[in-house]
Amino acid sequence: MKASVLSDILIRLNRGESPDLILAADGKEYIRKFKKADRLILLGCGHVSVDVYRLSKTLDFEIVAVDDRPSFANYERFPDALVICDDFVSAIEKLHITENDYVCVLTRGHLWDIQCIRAVLGGTMPYYLGVISSKKRADGMRGILAEEGFDQEAINHIHAPIGLKIGAMTTAEIAVSICAELIQERHKKYIKPRENELTQTNVNNELLRYLSESDEPRAIVTVLASTGSTPVKSGSMMAVNSLGLVSGTVGGGCGEAAAINKARRIIGTGKSAVLSVDMNNEVAADNDMVCGGSMTVLIEDIT
Repeated sequence: MKASVLSDILIRLNRGESPDLILAADGKEYIRKFKKADRLILLGCGHVSVDVYRLSKTLDFEIVAVDDRPSFANYERFPDALVICDDFVSAIEKLHITENDYVCVLTRGHLWDIQCIRAVLGGTMPYYLGVISSKKRADGMRGILAEEGFDQEAINHIHAPIGLKIGAMTTAEIAVSICAELIQERHKKYIKPRENELTQTNVNNELLRYLSESDEPRAIVTVLASTGSTPVKSGSMMAVNSLGLVSGTVGGGCGEAAAINKARRIIGTGKSAVLSVDMNNEVAADNDMVCGGSMTVLIEDIT
């Protein structure tokens, strides 16, 4: 595979596009889509918000953090986010929330929470809208919003109290419950890919930059198919250099080890190869790969 192909993918992603990578193996064509990251807007930059940020940035969200306090809304606390220090209502107007956005209202008090909710409901309803609150306060908020004439369907769409019920107590645990709910809601809009489309569409910018920009010999490994309870699904990608060091993953264990060994033999040849890995056999069992299943990976030298 030409490094320039992957470089073009990065350029198009930076332009806000959702490009496709066409792969060919054994006379068949596969499409690996790269879906633009969903935007997650954190209204409030307190302790819970920082923990949500830390976890959600590993989940392929594009994060915006908003607060009206400079000591909270800053890049020290949210280094990889778009940080907006402004009045909440003003910031919401400037963000132009869309039906594809995820919004978490995590302000320092009920007064600011309901200001944010009114501002959000006054525009386009986001795909996800969650508010940190108790059940009693959430019910009271819904009643106030209904009395004020806001759309009842939109009010019913609000996740309050925010997060899945896992008995969370600490800010970190609350963040886990919130991010778990974000994942759950995101997968509700999952569309089964067509026969030649790979399942995973996430973007690993670090992996793509390495594959397209590095000068060292390297190969790319892509899962073309998986059956059973494999650790990853089709579309998972990994880079391998001549020393066997990797970026990304195709599931770990002896399956990934086999792919790495094959990739090291491919590097520098300009060739590609298809490798099938069976995780149901005795070797897999001996290596604690009890998940079972099998996967087929395409290994390509980067030129």
